[in-house]
Amino acid sequence: MKETMKREIDLNEISDGRRYGANDMVKADCGDCKGCFDCCKGMGESIVLDPYDVYRLTNGLQMSFEQLLAKHIELNVFHGMILPNLKMREDTDTCAFLNEEGRCSIHSLRPGICRLFPLGRCYENGSFQYFLQIHECRNEQRTKVKVKKWIDTPDLKQNDTFILAWHDFVTELQEQMMQRSDEALFKKVNLFLLQQFFIEPYRQEDFYKQFEERLKKAKEVVATLLK
Repeated sequence: MKETMKREIDLNEISDGRRYGANDMVKADCGDCKGCFDCCKGMGESIVLDPYDVYRLTNGLQMSFEQLLAKHIELNVFHGMILPNLKMREDTDTCAFLNEEGRCSIHSLRPGICRLFPLGRCYENGSFQYFLQIHECRNEQRTKVKVKKWIDTPDLKQNDTFILAWHDFVTELQEQMMQRSDEALFKKVNLFLLQQFFIEPYRQEDFYKQFEERLKKAKEVVATLLK
């Protein structure tokens, strides 16, 4: 596994300069993409998965995390933390879930980053807003759509709470891990977190309650390991 470096990005250079909320209208609708799949190729390790993404995939596809690792996803180091990401095919450099017709074979189960595109999130003051990436999609005929409709995620308020909790946990842990050079500790912490949030199967019902329970335990265990 290789380390993926953090990029310093000026949002004013990559966005339209506006920030959006869930109920705002944004020019993001690509009209079902009409045969284009540029955003599904050449993405490297950038489509990082969170626990909710893995919950969707494992339950929706009736596959274990280990089965997904065999073909569709991989593990990489992101700023001191091992996380899963969508895998690109070696021969075509396209997403492993892209079918022969150039369409997403898991569209209803697609990860959060895919749901957002061409939107992104900016985190500030314990919350986040959305921004529109202006250089990432070559379709210039996009139409306006409400942000929450575009994201297409049930229980959006609960999902927002989860996203913030996961973001804060990962960000704080990454900062702590990057300050240490203890390989044994790195391995121990990351193996525990992979098991806790990704490998251990999620029940189909109430993901958010399960996540809260796992996060509480993870914070306790990690705090002990990092003493």
